[in-house]
Amino acid sequence: MNLAVARKPLRADAARNVDKIITSARQCFRDFGPDVPLQTIATTAGVGPATLFRNFADKEELVLAALNRQLRLTVDPVIDDALADIDAAAGLFRVIEAIMAAASADANLLGAVAGRRELLTGITGSLIDSIGVLLGRAQGQGTLRADISMTDMFRLLAMLIGVVDTMEPGSDAWRRPVALIEDAIRTERPHRPLPAHVPLPAAQIQGPQPADSRHR
Repeated sequence: MNLAVARKPLRADAARNVDKIITSARQCFRDFGPDVPLQTIATTAGVGPATLFRNFADKEELVLAALNRQLRLTVDPVIDDALADIDAAAGLFRVIEAIMAAASADANLLGAVAGRRELLTGITGSLIDSIGVLLGRAQGQGTLRADISMTDMFRLLAMLIGVVDTMEPGSDAWRRPVALIEDAIRTERPHRPLPAHVPLPAAQIQGPQPADSRHR
């Protein structure tokens, strides 16, 4: 398991430092983007670089710790409620929505490990297990297609998380593709309109400008 997830119990003062570092990391990534220096995070947390590196070997470990905390705080309670819900399909989509909301809120954290999504396995294992339970229950209830496998669900989640790269951080533009996925895998399409369309960010539509055109 990744060290960012499996930590030994810390002394009270050390635990406070870790909390300050993780909290500051989330804020710095939001404010400055995925390339924010660790020195900036340490300064924002009010600790020295030595304290930061004593707790986190590198940026990846810090990013995973921050993502792990957000999943535990924002997604785990939704999973608990979903597993207790008699309607497994409804619970499954509440979990997916919670994952997407967390991914949007911390888009720059995800950007810091872009291209290395295997790093996320250690903090999403229990989440994927719960999704598997909900999928199986929903298929048994006849509300989700019987031919959907966990491999399908894993890939659909990866596709949805990739949507974050096409929208502004913190946006809820993910709601429309989530609804489209729900339409595709339910045995009966829900009777509701799609969530509102959110245009792509202007920068992605225009693309990079040629160097000579920028200086005219």
